[in-house]
Amino acid sequence: MKKNNLILVGMPASGKSTVGVILAKILGYNFLDADIVIQKKDGRKLSEIIEAEGIEGFVEIENKVNSEIEAEKTVIATGGSVVYGKEAMEHYKNIGKVIYLKVDMDILSKRLRNAKQRGVVMKKDQSLISLYNERSPLYEKYADITIDEKDHSMEEVIADILSKL
Repeated sequence: MKKNNLILVGMPASGKSTVGVILAKILGYNFLDADIVIQKKDGRKLSEIIEAEGIEGFVEIENKVNSEIEAEKTVIATGGSVVYGKEAMEHYKNIGKVIYLKVDMDILSKRLRNAKQRGVVMKKDQSLISLYNERSPLYEKYADITIDEKDHSMEEVIADILSKL
């Protein structure tokens, strides 16, 4: 398999799906939302999987599904918790460039009002800031390219990605 995919990682509400669709259109690539692939393969919504299987069970399913995604010339928007899956991330590193969409915590908290309703994988009493602090080093570890969104517009973020490809 060629290494010609772009894999977007980052916190929930960092814009992975929105940026991914636009990026795919600009590049003439396909677009794939990994969370939708999980839902299709499992037959349940993400929130239902998390409720039934717990966080560990969901992360296992997410890791397996993501590590089996076969794609070429595709922009793949992953779920925010994909970085917990070692096999999934190694697979993604093998099939493309991993792009970390980095969002500041203050912007993230404005965008992400109800994390639980959105199906964000969080421990029972975990705060958004502790989740952010837990995941940020993992995103950075796997990223080939880091895009610091700051308070940039979607167009500026996409232009920044295109300039680094």
